[in-house]
Amino acid sequence: MSTEQPKDLTAKIGACLPYLRRYARALTGSQEQGDKYAVATLEAILSDPSAFDNSLPDKVALFKVFHSIWASSGATFSDAEQGVAAKAQKHLSGLTSDTREALLLHTIEELSFEDAAKVLDVSAAEAEKLVDIAYTEMSKSLAGRVMIIEDEAIIAMDLEAIVSDMGHAVTGIARTADAAVKLYQTEKPHLIMSDIQLADDSSGIDAVNAIVAKDPDMPVIFITAFPERLLTGEGPEPAFLIAKPYTEEQVRSAVSQAMFFSSTETLKA
Repeated sequence: MSTEQPKDLTAKIGACLPYLRRYARALTGSQEQGDKYAVATLEAILSDPSAFDNSLPDKVALFKVFHSIWASSGATFSDAEQGVAAKAQKHLSGLTSDTREALLLHTIEELSFEDAAKVLDVSAAEAEKLVDIAYTEMSKSLAGRVMIIEDEAIIAMDLEAIVSDMGHAVTGIARTADAAVKLYQTEKPHLIMSDIQLADDSSGIDAVNAIVAKDPDMPVIFITAFPERLLTGEGPEPAFLIAKPYTEEQVRSAVSQAMFFSSTETLKA
């Protein structure tokens, strides 16, 4: 039985909660569905504080509770999901169990194989193998057109190289919000990767909102130096988010995950 004081436990969970939201959203492809799982995780700990294992690092302990709920639900969306989300769930059901989870935990959430293994209740070697399988299975079925919104030339070129190496075609690079909208109209992509702050002080969020207003099924990955600002759960926020400075693995993982889903919520600037 945990002897953790409620105030201390609240502080531990609060510090990790934005990252749980990010993980849950990427796993489900939806802010709404991801946040529902995050809330269920908090409710589980509230009803039984001993579920939060204080012998583990805080993030690992929180994610482990999440996974007990995710696994018990069958790792699915709600029964009411239709259309694109239902098709995505059918597609995901063909993947090896726990592969996407392992990939996200290790790349986006930056857990070691040892810690990812604790979350998934497998060995470290198994966790590493699951990540390898995830890359292999996803690469077989994913190839598309990617548009990049980024004002820093070196970062834009790096993202282009990573995306191209994955087998995707880059439709172009936009440095401002206006240029992004024009590029979208000229070369419609399957996926958008966008920075938040652009060259002329315009907003990547504004550009994405303008595009998503016309194409609600467009998946978007936001790239920002301050991810926690878009992980509050207080309003419309992105389902896919990676932080600067990023690693190649994080970009590859986010692109692979986002390509499975074709809907994203618009954001308030």
